[in-house]
Amino acid sequence: MKLKIIGVYSIKGGVGKTATCVNLAYLAAYERKRTLLSDLDPQGSATFYMRVRTSDGLKARDFLNHPKERNRAVKATDFEFMDLLPADLSYRRMDLQLNKSKHPKSMLKDIYKGFSKDYDYLFIDCPPNITLVSENVFRTADILLVPVIPTTLSILTLENLVKFFKDKGLPGKKIVPFFSMVEHRKKMHRSIMEECRPGGYHFLKAGIPYSSDVEKMGVNRRPVFLDYPNSPAATAYRELWEEIKKS
Repeated sequence: MKLKIIGVYSIKGGVGKTATCVNLAYLAAYERKRTLLSDLDPQGSATFYMRVRTSDGLKARDFLNHPKERNRAVKATDFEFMDLLPADLSYRRMDLQLNKSKHPKSMLKDIYKGFSKDYDYLFIDCPPNITLVSENVFRTADILLVPVIPTTLSILTLENLVKFFKDKGLPGKKIVPFFSMVEHRKKMHRSIMEECRPGGYHFLKAGIPYSSDVEKMGVNRRPVFLDYPNSPAATAYRELWEEIKKS
């Protein structure tokens, strides 16, 4: 199986990005696919969920320039077939390191290709905002999953992302949005979802509900399936994963 790289990205934080990345990576590993989760967000939330210390991560300079150190930094998780490349606080300056390279916009693509023999899936938990790191992920990922809360401002951030892709000549078909933190009792959420799904953004059918079970991942420090396997959130993540596999 060819390595498939899936970036999970949002311009803004607080939209369920990391929870989505962790849960989807777990589902891939559960299906016995060799899976690597790369935490590029300097906040290190995915690393925290996986019970790994961010101090075990590589400095940005070593991540970009030292393949042997990068390979040694990969950590096994509590789950079979799932490994983690931990975050480090120094990743907040990774843009500066990339700017020093000969190919600042494609360096991550070359780095992640180095894992193609060892893994079937590589998930990237991206930092928020549009940065040089983000642009590298845009060029690297086969699929860029974009969680969107069904609000006007979140739709606007999606529009900005689509415009950025167009301005940079990047393939917009990589952008795969889905609704996240959905509250069906809210009329605005229902209205925006009904309005957007038939439109030109090709939203996935599965939507992740707002759920305290997902919030509790920060306490339990593991995917939602381990503690709430039959919850609406767990069911939604499974449905989302089935759609992604067909993409």
